[in-house]
Amino acid sequence: MTTFEELDALPSHELHDRAVKRAERHLDVKFFWRLLSETPAAEAADGDARQGQEEVAHWSRQVLDVLRGDEGAMDARRPIYIDYLLRHSE
Repeated sequence: MTTFEELDALPSHELHDRAVKRAERHLDVKFFWRLLSETPAAEAADGDARQGQEEVAHWSRQVLDVLRGDEGAMDARRPIYIDYLLRHSE
């Protein structure tokens, strides 16, 4: 079983890759929906409120950001990735 400390020590891109790959393997639409719905809040918390507002207005950009490796977006989503991986650790 994976611990919070182990996951928190990983770089954001590794957390992103692990979470997205797991969600893809299990066709976990709820995970992707969570990323899409929480991304504006995560970016606002990361200090980019204007970007968060733009994301709400342009959902297609959100979808691309969820799937690709934007370092700033991955950093903002760390808590989501860690939570997901902890709940689904094998």
